[in-house]
Amino acid sequence: MNGPVIFDCDGVLVDSEPISLRCTAAALTAAGYPIGVGEVRHRFLGISTAAMVREVERDTGRPMPPGFVDGLRHAILAAFERELRPMDGVAGLLDRLDRPACVASSSVPERIHMALAVTGLIDRLAPNLFSATMVACGKPAPDLFLLAASRMGAVPPAHCIVVEDSPAGVRAGRAAGMTVFGFVGGSHLDPAVDGPGLYEAGAHRVFRRMAELEEAIRAVP
Repeated sequence: MNGPVIFDCDGVLVDSEPISLRCTAAALTAAGYPIGVGEVRHRFLGISTAAMVREVERDTGRPMPPGFVDGLRHAILAAFERELRPMDGVAGLLDRLDRPACVASSSVPERIHMALAVTGLIDRLAPNLFSATMVACGKPAPDLFLLAASRMGAVPPAHCIVVEDSPAGVRAGRAAGMTVFGFVGGSHLDPAVDGPGLYEAGAHRVFRRMAELEEAIRAVP
């Protein structure tokens, strides 16, 4: 049974992480939580904004300013419109896949849809777009990937493939009982550093180029 390929969005389908990390660091700093892009990447890559806010509020012992989440969302979307590009080679990969494909992202639905629309990928994946807002627990919990499998024809997790760029996402895919491939081709990652991190999180294999990833997907029964 050829189950779906479940793609993360940011850092896998679209090269968005440098944009979102920059905007997030600026927003947190402006809100009184000084932080650099590198620390945002290390601590919050792959998790939802809601989970990030909870962690920051635990650190500071106070709530984030009113409107913080909406302001950050608008800043990221505006930057996406100006700067966002698809990951190199991903459109061709999606066109050639002999399996169904969907998206399972920690981002909110509006951001997922806009990112894919701006980069010309939306028609290849909609309406199979799943957000962490649809489940009780986001990554690294398996809930989002299990939801995607159930919506894609109740496919057993063992027949599904997950493609992720973050340790949190890899751990979520493994917890769901799926084959997990790590992708380190985004401009926010260093393959020599981040590849071993994805293996440590449980990735079955790690790839830098979409052509290599495509071959690996086709080799999975």
